[in-house]
Amino acid sequence: PSADDLAEEMEDVDFEDEGAEEPDAEAWDSEDDEGVEDGMEAQDDSEVTFSLHSASVFCVSLDPKTNTLAVTGGEDDKAFVWRVSDGELLFECSGHKDSVTCAGFSHDSVFVATGDMSGLIKVWRVDAKEEVWSFEVGDLEWMEWHPQAHVLLAGTADGNTWMWKIPSGDCKTFQGPACPATCGRILPDGKRAVVGYEDGTMRIWDLKQGTSLHVLKGQDGHQDPLTCVASNQDGSLIMTGSVDCHAKLVNSATGKVVCVFKMESVTPKAPISEGEEAESNSVESLGFCNVMPLAAVGYLDGTLAIYDLSTQSLRHKCQHESGIVQLLWEESSAVVYTCSLDGAVRLWDARSGKMISEYRGHSAEILDFAVNKDASIVVTTSGDHQAKVFCVQRPDR
Repeated sequence: PSADDLAEEMEDVDFEDEGAEEPDAEAWDSEDDEGVEDGMEAQDDSEVTFSLHSASVFCVSLDPKTNTLAVTGGEDDKAFVWRVSDGELLFECSGHKDSVTCAGFSHDSVFVATGDMSGLIKVWRVDAKEEVWSFEVGDLEWMEWHPQAHVLLAGTADGNTWMWKIPSGDCKTFQGPACPATCGRILPDGKRAVVGYEDGTMRIWDLKQGTSLHVLKGQDGHQDPLTCVASNQDGSLIMTGSVDCHAKLVNSATGKVVCVFKMESVTPKAPISEGEEAESNSVESLGFCNVMPLAAVGYLDGTLAIYDLSTQSLRHKCQHESGIVQLLWEESSAVVYTCSLDGAVRLWDARSGKMISEYRGHSAEILDFAVNKDASIVVTTSGDHQAKVFCVQRPDR
């Protein structure tokens, strides 16, 4: 048969219901045909695709103990715990009535917590696959597990930060200003937490006493809402990022601002004609390197800035075509990962400022991602309703 005959035969084949008889065929697709129809490149570097979500997938976390399980939450009001190796569903965290925007495992992977926008938080015991606790707060902004204990922290739109013992539910609240607690992080000592607010202020809380140790506001705070906070490995330094495009380095013991990293725009912006929006920029994500005195700041305009903490100066600017959504450092090297609105994950060498590699496979923007401990895999979630697992380990690294 000629090539034309073959092509005609192929057209008659209905590929739609292939594999329909397999019970979990819908949970993960083959990698070859992803994203072709969406007009973005058909390249797919991923190993596994998890496609049980029916809308944008907002968040992902890996279980810290084994790094074999992922939890994802999405706009479809659903959260799933699944196996990273093959995309196999372990269980669904059911019962949410709003977009699941926060999800994470406890430090020992015993529990997984899921939180939706309306403020319903549920905790599940992973081995038993059953719900052990739930609580409803105001609109949820962020949620984080304690690094050493079964304690959960969450920030809400009314300015409160909540802390619960799990599964007993013993509760404490930390009252911030009357505006959303937009971001938060428990410091590595497990005794303090840093919380950023919509009015530009930042507070360091004593978790045991329930008192605020330091408040940064006015000139010391930010001019616009805080978007992200991070701390270095020993918790001595905190970095805050804001819509005002500044990143502030703060000594956590004294509460004093050590320095301010400002992103100067290189070209003067053309005057805005009526009806046009000014190009907005903001700090979207930041983090400290564990092995060198470096910090990375990711901006909405696509700039990844690597700052040298010892000289408090800009070391490299790595440009992305589109906005950076999140960045993460490798645990034991000077490699920083970024995910962006163009749907790609990129690895950068912070020493040279050069891109090491790039991974594609999503047909929409990446909304969240996680890196496992030995930096061999990255799990991404996207507006294309999918989560993907990429193998990033290279023999020469």
